[in-house]
Amino acid sequence: MRKKEEDQGAKLLRCALGILLGGLLALGVCLLFLLGTSVAISSGVIGMELTYQITIVGCVLGGFCGGLLTVRRCGGGLAAGLATGAVLFLLVLTLGALCFRDVTLEAGGIGLLCGALCGGAVAGLLGSGDRGKRKKRRKR
Repeated sequence: MRKKEEDQGAKLLRCALGILLGGLLALGVCLLFLLGTSVAISSGVIGMELTYQITIVGCVLGGFCGGLLTVRRCGGGLAAGLATGAVLFLLVLTLGALCFRDVTLEAGGIGLLCGALCGGAVAGLLGSGDRGKRKKRRKR
């Protein structure tokens, strides 16, 4: 019985590490997307008035990529994807608090939260398939 408890602790630690790594990957993807779009805004390809929408799209893409990594590492499906989206939002919120004085949810944080959670949720739903464990049907 003792060995089973150790296995559960190791699995919990592996999932927590997977969620953290997924959140960091999500932040990296989000920042790379925003870097690319900032270059497009600077060159005049994209209008400046779309910055908030582009930021939300970056959170969705980051949450999706990080959620896929998390679901592949530890399973969990929707819960793991949502946890990754929450970690992404907390990392973005922390960076915003370090860089800017005014960090409130009314200043656009709700949209970022929804984007990060939706990206993680879609990754959790799409990544939690059967992965080839389906049984072969008999032909009659």
